[in-house]
Formats: sequence, C-alpha cells, structure tokens
Amino acid sequence: MRLPRGVPFLAAVLTAVTLSTPSPSVAAADTGAHCARKERVRVPGAAVQRSTCLPDLTTTGLAGTPYTDLADQAGLTASGTRAPSGVPGIQVDGYFPDSSRFNATHGWRHDAQFVIRLPDRWNGGLVVTGAPGTRKQYATDKAISDRVLAQGYAYAATDKGNSGTDFYLDGKRPGDAVAEWNARTTQLTRAARQAAARRYGHAPRHTYIAGISNGGYLTRWQLENHPELYDGGVDWEGALWTEDGPGLLTSLPATVARSLGTAGDEDLYAVGFARGSEFLWPYHERAYWGVTQKIYRAEFDPAYDRHCPGPTAGSSPEEILAPCPSDATYDYAARPASVHRAVARVALTGRIGKPLITLHGDLDTLLPKAADSDVYARMIDASGRGRLHRYYTIRGGTHVDGLYDTYPDRLRPILPCFRSAFDVLTGWVERGTPAPADHTVGEPSDGDVLDSCALAEQATSRG
Repeated sequence: MRLPRGVPFLAAVLTAVTLSTPSPSVAAADTGAHCARKERVRVPGAAVQRSTCLPDLTTTGLAGTPYTDLADQAGLTASGTRAPSGVPGIQVDGYFPDSSRFNATHGWRHDAQFVIRLPDRWNGGLVVTGAPGTRKQYATDKAISDRVLAQGYAYAATDKGNSGTDFYLDGKRPGDAVAEWNARTTQLTRAARQAAARRYGHAPRHTYIAGISNGGYLTRWQLENHPELYDGGVDWEGALWTEDGPGLLTSLPATVARSLGTAGDEDLYAVGFARGSEFLWPYHERAYWGVTQKIYRAEFDPAYDRHCPGPTAGSSPEEILAPCPSDATYDYAARPASVHRAVARVALTGRIGKPLITLHGDLDTLLPKAADSDVYARMIDASGRGRLHRYYTIRGGTHVDGLYDTYPDRLRPILPCFRSAFDVLTGWVERGTPAPADHTVGEPSDGDVLDSCALAEQATSRG
C-alpha cells in the first residue's frame, strides 16, 4: 500500500494563531523552585504513578525520551507547525486499576494509563483530554499539550481505558469499551484537579476539556453529563453518537460499498460526504473507511457478523485496513433494538452545561460535517443551549492535519484554529469577552495557514 507522505497507515483512526504568551490577566504565577513539592504530588485512585522532574515538558524537550511517544502523534499535525519549548515542571505517568491490557507503554501492558504535567509556572488552570482515535495518552502532546503548557496550564490526558484496533474486545456488553472512555475521562479530571492542588497548594481556578475526533466526542459528553467539573471545552471534529443516527454507522457503510464497487459517488454525497473532497477519497478508502466501520460496528453490533472482524481486527496492516464485505450492506436503522440501546448508552443529547466551541473542516472525509457537527449544532439549539455554543467551519480543513503535507495547495491545518478557539474560549469564560458568531473561517490575512487563524476577528455573538 502506498499512502501519502507523512501519514502512517493507521493515523488517527477516529482521530494557529502565532504562538503567544498568556495575557496579563492570566499571567503565570511563580510556584517556587523547579519541581517544588514534587513529593506531595499524589494521583487519587492510581494503582501506579511515577513522578519525574523534567527541564522541559514539551515534545521539543521530550522527543526521544520515555515521556512522550512521537509515533502515536504521527499524522495529527502538519510537519511545519511551530511548537513552543522550555517549560520545566513535573510529569506524572501512571495508571488506574483496570482489567484490560491493550496499552504496552512503559512496558506496563495495562490500560487506563494517564499523563499529568504540572509546569513550574502555573496560571491556575487545567486542560484535560482523551486520546483521539484508538491512540494512547501521548497522542495530543504536539496538538494540545505543548501550547497549553507554554501558556501556564497544567495538562492531563488519558488513553480512555482501551486502545488499538482491537479495543472493541474490552468489556462484556456491546458499548462497554466506549462507555469506559467517558468514565476514564471523568476519573482523570477529578484526580488531576486534586494532584494539581497538592502541587500548587490550591485547586485549579479553571478547568477546560478539549479533544480531537474521539477526544472531541469526550468533550461533548463531559459537558453534557459533568458540567460541574469544567468551565468550558473545545471540540475539534468530535465523533457523533446518537441512538437513531446519524453517525459513523450510517455514513461509513456507503464507503465500504463504494470500495467494493456496489455504490457510486452519489451514494457518498447522500450520507454527507462533501462535494470537493473527492481527491481525499482514495487515501481514506485505503487507510480509514473499512477499518473504522468494522471496529465500531463490532463494538456496538457484534452479532451482525461474528466472523469479521472476529477476535482481532487483523494481524497485518493489510488485514487491519481491509473492510468486512458484509459492512457494504449494513443498515443501522434496521438493526435490532438492542443495537440501538447499546449506542444509546453513550449517545449525545446536545444538552451541554458549559460553553463549547466546535471546529469542523468542510473537507473532513472520515466524519463528514453534514452528518456530524452540523447535526450536533442543531441538537444543541433544539435543547435550548445555543447560547453556550459556537460553531466554526474551517474551509479546507480535513480530519487530520498531516494530510496538509501531501496537499498544501488544497488543504489547511486546523491546529492554528484550535489554538485560536481555545483563546476565544478562555476569554469568553474568564473575562466575558463575547465569542464570535458562528461562521466559516477562511485563510488568514497574512496567508500563514500553518500558524495563523484569528477567529476573534469577527466579534458579533449570537447570544
């Protein structure tokens, strides 16, 4: 298989403004000597934890060490994106009690692994995330951790309790693996807040959640179900799960049928894929569509085809990426009520309880926005929570920024807009600065799509 340069074969299966310093109103406070109070840091509920004093908590300083995993980040960011560095502090790696063993990081072969980073100079805030796709706890170090650490935030990330393309084997009932993602994110948020309090002497003044793809889904779910834990969130192309659709299981079967020659382009347009995204379809056919459909269908509807994927998604890249032929005719609407109940356990409602900013690329070819964030925005409005939501479409954005390296003339990275959205969110929450009204984001005025995206240039709010 020949895939575009810079994007690995399993990159982000469900998966800026110019770097800046904190504004004076949230300037980082001096918390004492380097790694002060390290001995006091404890993560409540952790079965294992290891605290390490490091001269730089960013990927610039951690590359080549056991404290990050660049391979697990591959494909999520464009190669030319600038990254901050020089953030000293404490890193805590560990895991909570769990019975599954998909995550071999640190040689532990134990799931529910987490990382917590506590910078020496702290601005009083905490940012929490869950891994995108089927990745692990270091997956968003470049995309999220580096920037928020440089701004003075503490940072915490979870592997969601299971990882890899065999994640659907975790749990006893259909939907258990995904349900665990939500529980592990809640667990880490509570524990990280207490760990920060022990390091700095008081709990975080503000706690935010943000995430990419499955991490965006977690952001949505947490703000619906545990708004008391957070002050707001940024949802970067989050996955949508609803009891009766739409969602992955209603859009991806058409892609499998197309790959097998039993469906055409119009069938993909009908389930939400954007016209103009066709140049991305061959890559997604090889690297995303088949594997994503079969592993999530196996998670929620294993009885549909017990032989594919079976006890593993595959033992080679070719086997893992190959679709199940039976998925070409998968009809979620016609499946038994028990399948819909499994999805309902993790479904979104739109009833967010804290401010949320959603970003979605108009060329997303894994989670097409017409069948995902457009729908979720309507759900939020229907629930009467529209005043808490802002929705920005990124023109030229697709599901993973690494594809920009292959198509720089057709795509733009979303990461710069994520950074801008996070700044807009904190201004909205902490200073009452109105967030811009929903709009489509074009290219920055300076033409620097790798590091610029000024969402706040439009200051009219919808509520």
